[in-house]
Amino acid sequence: MTELTAILLLVGFATLVATGARHWRIPAPSLLVVGGVLIGLLPWLRDIQVAPEVISVVVLPPLLYASAEDIPWRELRLVWRPVTVLAFGLVLASAAAVGVVASAVTPLSPTMAFVLGAVLASTDPVAVTALGRKIALPPRIQVMVQSESLFNDATSLVLFKVAVGTAVAANAVTLPSAGGQFLLLGGGGALVGGAVAGAVALIRRRTEDPILETVIALVTPYAAYVLAEDLHTSGVTAVVVAGVVLGSTGHKLTNATIRLQVHAVYGTVVFLLESVVFALIGLELPPLVRQLTPDERSWPLGLLAVAGTVLAVRLLGVLPLSVIMQRRRGNGTVTWRIPAVVSWAGTRGVMPLAAALSIPLTADGGGPLPHRPLVLVLTTGVVVFTLVLQGFTLAPVVRWSGIALEPEHTAREEARARAGLAKAGLSCLDDLESAEAAPTPVIDQLRRGLLARLDQADADQEDATTTEWTSAATYRELRRTVIAAESAQLHRLYADNHISDTTRRRLQRSLDLEEAGLGDD
Repeated sequence: MTELTAILLLVGFATLVATGARHWRIPAPSLLVVGGVLIGLLPWLRDIQVAPEVISVVVLPPLLYASAEDIPWRELRLVWRPVTVLAFGLVLASAAAVGVVASAVTPLSPTMAFVLGAVLASTDPVAVTALGRKIALPPRIQVMVQSESLFNDATSLVLFKVAVGTAVAANAVTLPSAGGQFLLLGGGGALVGGAVAGAVALIRRRTEDPILETVIALVTPYAAYVLAEDLHTSGVTAVVVAGVVLGSTGHKLTNATIRLQVHAVYGTVVFLLESVVFALIGLELPPLVRQLTPDERSWPLGLLAVAGTVLAVRLLGVLPLSVIMQRRRGNGTVTWRIPAVVSWAGTRGVMPLAAALSIPLTADGGGPLPHRPLVLVLTTGVVVFTLVLQGFTLAPVVRWSGIALEPEHTAREEARARAGLAKAGLSCLDDLESAEAAPTPVIDQLRRGLLARLDQADADQEDATTTEWTSAATYRELRRTVIAAESAQLHRLYADNHISDTTRRRLQRSLDLEEAGLGDD
C-alpha cells in the first residue's frame, strides 16, 4: 500500500465515522478516537508514524483560526479575568502536579516527568470547540471555556520549552529566563498575529472576488503561524490573535456572497482536518505502545494516575475560582453546576500531541533522550482517555447541571431578532417612500415580503401550543417542500430546452441560497 493510498483510506475512514457521529448525535472526536484505536490494533496494519510538522504546521493553524474566529469579542471582555487566572495559574498547577505524580508512578526522571506535565498542562482548543459545538451552553460559559483553551497555550508552550531544554541539556533554567521566554513567545506572537490581521483586513477591504477572498482566508492562519515561528515567537498565539481580531471584524470586510462561499469552504476544510487528526490520535496509540521497553510496560497504571491527576487538578482549580466569582457578583447561593461543567469541558487533544511529537530524539550528548516513547504513550493515552470519557459524558453532565439553554429559549431569541430586522427594513422602506427614492410598486413588493417575515417572527414568539401550524419548524418544512417543487420545475424547463444552462445554474443557485438560509431543524 502506497502512502497516498493510506492517506486516502484514512480520509475516507475519518469522514465515514464523523458522518456517522453526526447522524447518531454523538461527539465525533470521541468516536473517531475509539475507531482509530480499534483500527490501530489490527495486527496486519503497519505502524502509523506522523511527522511533528504535519500536526503543528499543516493541521493546527486552520483549526486554531476557526476556533478563534468563533469567539465574540463582547463576551470575551466579560470573562477575561477568570480566563487569565485559568490560563496561568491552572496551567502551572497542572504541570507541577502531573510532574510529581508521573515521577512517582512511572520510570520517568523528574525532568522528563516535568516535560510530560508541560505537555498536558493546557486544555486543547480544537477538542473543546469540536465537543462543545452541539451543546447549548450559555454564551459566557462557552466563551470562557473556549477562550481558556486558546490562551493557555502560551503558558504551556513556555513551560514545555523550559522543560525540554532542561531535559536535553540538563541545565537549570532561571525564573527570569522563563519570564523572558514567555514575553517573547506570548507577546511576540500577539504582535505578529495583530500585524497579520491588520494586513489581511486591508487586503480584504479592497477585494471583491469570492475566489481570491477564499484563498486569503485559507492562507491567513498559515501566514500568521509561519511568520511567528520564523521570528522565534509563538505561532499558536499569533494564529489565535489573528482569528479573534478578524472574527470580530470580518463581517464588515466582505459582502454576503463572499461570506457564504468562505464559510462553506472553510467549514469543509475544518471538517476534514478535525476528522483526520482525531482518527490519527487513536491510530497512533497501539504502535507507540509496541515501542516501549520492558521496564515501561506498567504504562497503564501511569496513564490512569496522570489522567486522574489532570482531571482532579482542573476540578480543584476551577471550583474555588467559581465560588469567588459568584460571591463577587453577589449571588445568594453558590452553585456547583457551573464549575462542574467548566471543569468537565476542558479536554486534551491535538495540541498536547503536537508538543509531544516535537520532543527531540537525542540529548545534547548525542545519546537517545530517555523514555521519550513513554512520554508519547502517556500523552496520547491521556488524550484518548479524556476525549472518550469527557466526550461521551459532557452532554449528560450539561443536561444534569440544568444550565443548558433550552431550544425554546434560542428560538424565541432568534424570533425577536428577526422581528427587529424586519421592522428596521420596513422603516427603511418608509424613508425611501417619503423621499420618493424608489418606484412605489417596488417598495410595495418589498414591504409585503417584510410584513410576512414580521408576522412569522411574531407568531414564533408566541406559545408553541397555539401556533402549531405557524411555528418556525413547520414554516421551514413547508418552504423546503416548495423549493423542491421549484427545483423540479427548473430541471424540467431545462430538459425541455426552454432555458439555457446559464439560466438554470443562476436560478438553482438562488434556490440553494434560499434553502440554506432556512438553517437546520
